[in-house]
Amino acid sequence: MKQDFILPDIGEGIVECEIVEWLVKEGDVIKEDQPVCDVMTDKALVQIPAVYDGVVSKLYYAKGDIAKVHAPLFEMEVAGGAAAPQATTSNTTAVAAVSANSEITEDFILPDIGEGIVECEIVDWLVAEGDTIAEDQPVCDVMTDKALVQIPAKYAGVVSKLYYAKGDIAKVHAPLFAIRRQGDVTATVAAAQVAAPAVSSVNSATVTTAARPAAGDSAAAKGSKALASPAVRRLARELGVDLQRVPGSGDKGRVYKEDVRAFAQGTPVAAVSTPAAKPVAAASAAVVSSAENRVEPVRGIKAAMARQMAESVSSIPHFTYCEEIDLTDLIALRLQLKDQYAKQGVKLTMMPFFMKALSLAINEFPVMNSQPNADCTELTYFSAHNIGVAVDSKIGLLVPNVKGCELKSILEIAAELTRLTDAAREGRVSPADLKGGTITISNIGAIGGTVATPIINKPEVAIVALGKVQALPRFAANGQVVARQLMQVSWSGDHRIIDGGTIARFTNLWKQYLEQPSSMLLSLR
Repeated sequence: MKQDFILPDIGEGIVECEIVEWLVKEGDVIKEDQPVCDVMTDKALVQIPAVYDGVVSKLYYAKGDIAKVHAPLFEMEVAGGAAAPQATTSNTTAVAAVSANSEITEDFILPDIGEGIVECEIVDWLVAEGDTIAEDQPVCDVMTDKALVQIPAKYAGVVSKLYYAKGDIAKVHAPLFAIRRQGDVTATVAAAQVAAPAVSSVNSATVTTAARPAAGDSAAAKGSKALASPAVRRLARELGVDLQRVPGSGDKGRVYKEDVRAFAQGTPVAAVSTPAAKPVAAASAAVVSSAENRVEPVRGIKAAMARQMAESVSSIPHFTYCEEIDLTDLIALRLQLKDQYAKQGVKLTMMPFFMKALSLAINEFPVMNSQPNADCTELTYFSAHNIGVAVDSKIGLLVPNVKGCELKSILEIAAELTRLTDAAREGRVSPADLKGGTITISNIGAIGGTVATPIINKPEVAIVALGKVQALPRFAANGQVVARQLMQVSWSGDHRIIDGGTIARFTNLWKQYLEQPSSMLLSLR
């Protein structure tokens, strides 16, 4: 009778493992306790034995696939024609022991970064293979679609292998790098086979595969895994050698220990002339002309911005309103105060004045600080004025927000704005600082340009783009031509919520505060 062999619980919370080597093939007659395959967990190499005598009728995974604990591993025809009782447990165990205080190599598993993130891009490695690292030392920077995150080491040791190259996509809960460290306990991994009810055959094509990528190679570009025994694989890990790059001298390109040692020393053993043994020659044909087009994937912050902007434009009816603001008096006031507060460590730019004036205008036009629900049947008016500022960071556009501007002084806004922009430019702004914005300012004038059509940061209802300040001629009250410091501002509004008259009156009040700083002072609470 045919019955599925269920991959047993390997212990220590392990839920999946990699098929390193099948020690049997379909059609083989096997005996109880005979080793069937070698699997690699994030802890050790474990050998899985058979529980019954019988014939292997189906292998559900290929070498290199990821097998799930408590799922069918292979199908066999049990000798005697009867399946084992469903609730019985075999006393057979597979043990991988590590002597106390010996040196062990283990994989560092990329932890859960939060907010449902399942993958991230390797922005930069802060260590190299062979480096000695300390516990909690930063190992690499990774970029999610939320922010740049730094991954620290869990243990002290020596980095023996980086599984990804810079720019690769790493999976959460998958190996990130291998570390060689001192073992402090005797680790015994026991694989207890729990018999389960027979289930229908699994189509191996539907099994999820997640083989670890080698540094410099994308997972999609990798061919079949190197042909090597568990002992050879263990030696390769110890020497920090990528088996995919080692020319095997054995039949069908099989890699032996001598091949690994020779490769590590830079003198590969002559390989048997088979297709599998010629990876270097094949790679040499893939020289790319410098004149060819370059294709770059859209990932991380840029991918998140693309989705957000597309959704905003497709679901919000935008309209734009432009105005000119004379900043001559405000610029003079800032220059008068700048040096005084710089001595106190406060960087007083024009932006804190823009933000405080905006907050004062919102007090009179609270609809500018509101947000509709998904189907625009309800409108929430926010008491907190959390004003976002778009920052052109090294990882893409980020919009942190200064929370509670209605309660902060201009100096307090300046200090918080400095903290946020410094963090954002490095891509290290916290998720909390990116959430909860109610209205946004985009300072395109810092780079150049005068007029724009900014896209609303959904679900907000308005955004303003500040143009560059220009010295332009204007007529004074006495008819004389004078130079004034002028800035163009461009508003985009959600026409479902805001009409042209509202945004015009709101902008006039904001403009009054900026053109006459004394009126802003009188309106402070």
